[in-house]
Amino acid sequence: MSTTTIHPQAVNAVETRERPTKVADLLRPVTTDQRYIGASSERPGIRRLVQGQGTYVDDIVLPRMAHVVFWRSPVAHCRILSIDAEAAKSMPGVIMVADGNDIAKVCKPWVATLEHLKGMKSAPQYPLAIERACWQGEAVVAIVAETREQAEDALQFVMVDFERLPPVVNIETALRPDEPLIHDELGDNLCFSRSLDTGGVDEAFARADEVVDITFEFGRHTGVTLEPRSQIADWNSADQRLTVYHSCQAPHMMQDLYARQFSLSETAVRVLCKDVGGSFGIKVHAYPDDFATVALSMMCRRPVKFVADRLESFTSDIHARHHRVKARLAATRDGDILAFDMEDLTGVGPYSMFPRTSAIEGNQVVNLVGGPYKHQHYRAKLDVVFQNKTPTCQYRGVGHPIACAVTEGLVDLAAQRIGMDPLAFRRRNVIPDDAFPATGASGIRMEVLSHQACLDKIESLMDYPALRAEQAALRERGIYRGIGFATLIELTNPSASFYGVGGARIASQDGATTRLDPSGTVTVLVSVGEQGQGTEGIYRQVTADAVGVDLTKVRVVTGDTDVTPYGGGTWASRGAGIGGEAVLQSGKALRANILKVAAVILKRDAIELDVRRGEVIDASSKASLLSLAELGRIAYYRSDLLPPEFTPELVVTRHYAQRAYPFIFTNGVQASYVEVDPETGFVKLLKHWAVEDCGRVINPKLVDEQIRGAIVQGIGGALLEECLYDDEGLMRNASMADYLVPMSAEMPDIEVAHVQTPTQSSQLGAKGAGEAGTAGAPAAVMNAINDAIAPFDAHVWSQPITPEKVLRALGKVD
Repeated sequence: MSTTTIHPQAVNAVETRERPTKVADLLRPVTTDQRYIGASSERPGIRRLVQGQGTYVDDIVLPRMAHVVFWRSPVAHCRILSIDAEAAKSMPGVIMVADGNDIAKVCKPWVATLEHLKGMKSAPQYPLAIERACWQGEAVVAIVAETREQAEDALQFVMVDFERLPPVVNIETALRPDEPLIHDELGDNLCFSRSLDTGGVDEAFARADEVVDITFEFGRHTGVTLEPRSQIADWNSADQRLTVYHSCQAPHMMQDLYARQFSLSETAVRVLCKDVGGSFGIKVHAYPDDFATVALSMMCRRPVKFVADRLESFTSDIHARHHRVKARLAATRDGDILAFDMEDLTGVGPYSMFPRTSAIEGNQVVNLVGGPYKHQHYRAKLDVVFQNKTPTCQYRGVGHPIACAVTEGLVDLAAQRIGMDPLAFRRRNVIPDDAFPATGASGIRMEVLSHQACLDKIESLMDYPALRAEQAALRERGIYRGIGFATLIELTNPSASFYGVGGARIASQDGATTRLDPSGTVTVLVSVGEQGQGTEGIYRQVTADAVGVDLTKVRVVTGDTDVTPYGGGTWASRGAGIGGEAVLQSGKALRANILKVAAVILKRDAIELDVRRGEVIDASSKASLLSLAELGRIAYYRSDLLPPEFTPELVVTRHYAQRAYPFIFTNGVQASYVEVDPETGFVKLLKHWAVEDCGRVINPKLVDEQIRGAIVQGIGGALLEECLYDDEGLMRNASMADYLVPMSAEMPDIEVAHVQTPTQSSQLGAKGAGEAGTAGAPAAVMNAINDAIAPFDAHVWSQPITPEKVLRALGKVD
């Protein structure tokens, strides 16, 4: 079930734009015949995919294609003494065995830092380790063979002699003077540090009636995509051109990186992304083995395919979320939040990931803690430390789940201490809906949000009073249920302030090319790709409305740097807000050009005409005058019928970059209802609610499923998922037999509703929704568990919240 509210206070606009005077102005139709924007419709590729007709990287077979596997370090830190590959080279089908020195002759090293993260450090990194391997899973030797099986057989005969080095494992001790240095040239194991202080924090805590103080722990976890990371690199030595078939989120970013690392021009590199089996941020980074695969194709002069198997993915793919946060909140007994104060310590592996860097997640935590609330005093300290573990980097939500859990955990505990209902405490302290635009205590600028409207809606959606009554009655019978809330903000539609200002060549704009074909159909080529989130579906809807054709007459093309306009790709919930706006503007421009052609053919003024459902019509009478198929026939094949000075322009390209704010924030609130068995520590998820404000909703069904999927992913981190390491830096549960992911039978019913406050930074008004569910779910579930065990005066602040941790909180195990 999904409901939508148009927020009555959503009349605040960006300062540089005219302020609308009515609520209806914010959600007015963006086209003259809006049929599809705002309606649920089927994804264009769904039938193909469910019938098994998808094309993933591993489905692609090229002539003379070889396969590569990697010998990866079995230990967390070692010095490479020698490599004996002679036996492997003589194995059947083996084409090449290459080490780090071989690859370094073809591919330049990189240093993954961003200029605007002042003082950030990382060491130079190569596609294959040369002198040392710095984490379990780092690629050291590449074996290329005619088949994957032959390469894996030869892998067994590669002999690497190495000397174990002491690993840096514990983030708590990583900065001690007596701790080993991972990279001597950096001087210490500190990657990045940041401090933020608004002033007045100590005074606020001194005058507070209640101070709550919590240490939160967040375990590492990873993406576990249905399709592992994979690519085919095809170097054509005759044309001096590189084609890479990739399962990634940002084709143009990869095109730029391949060009720079291999000293090629961008025009010599083509990146194609066909179907992608899930990404979640795992596939938005450039991995060392990506570059190694390209180098091997150049060295072998033939296509080379790399597909990570499920076991190696656990240590070769990025991890995320490893944080220890000490935080406190100051409040009055009347229920006013005065200040937040927090210290975040996080570990990122031995190198920062390229090119987005591994410091962004911690930086986001600093920016977002306390975000929904109107307090004025805030202090934060961040230390990002290197470890001899798998590198961490951006993963779905990027700091939001940590910041939300810290914020909402403190808020719930404060409400409990002063004896105020947690929903009432939030309602008292959120930034009021009529106060936007507003600047948060951390300095984030927010255009228009709807905290109060969302809180009101979730209270009625879940029938909160009745639920509290049920909870109380069940406690009398020894059944312990809890209700947890999480108010959240999510940054979407980022401007160049995210990466561009730091020197990373990652586009903040996206583009769309829209073409009227001779048959009257429309083809739109978009720089934001399809990762399973449904962007191709919403682009088809927007195009159909913008041009004025039926949905079935629109074809969408994405994921090919040779044909799509230049753009940033899929990340930071930007597909609808930035890609969608480019599609809208391109479609409207094509419509205008169609009317120019129609005016010449019909000898009418263009202002008298309109396009409606595949026909040029009289704007006043709505009478059909000319089909788009006939217009296309004349424009393309009978130019002799047109005036000599007139040339039809039925292909247009438009780009859009959000510039009004550093980010366009969206918001929402989630609630979780759980039952905890105090004898076993097991948590049963009973129901979950989410009220989401992602601006204009383009396809309600797609948004709801995005939110539900993201919530499930967030619950995974809250209750199940964790990359466990031993004292030597070795991952103990690197298989699907031991790494726990949420299964459908364990998940609750998830009810989603919407409040709409469209952004005024674009005409479409769409914000983002893809990560908000992940951002809020862990906090809501954590607070629900703590509410359930509140009668025992117990709390659990360490995620994932396992039965053992619950029992420990209850004092039943040591």
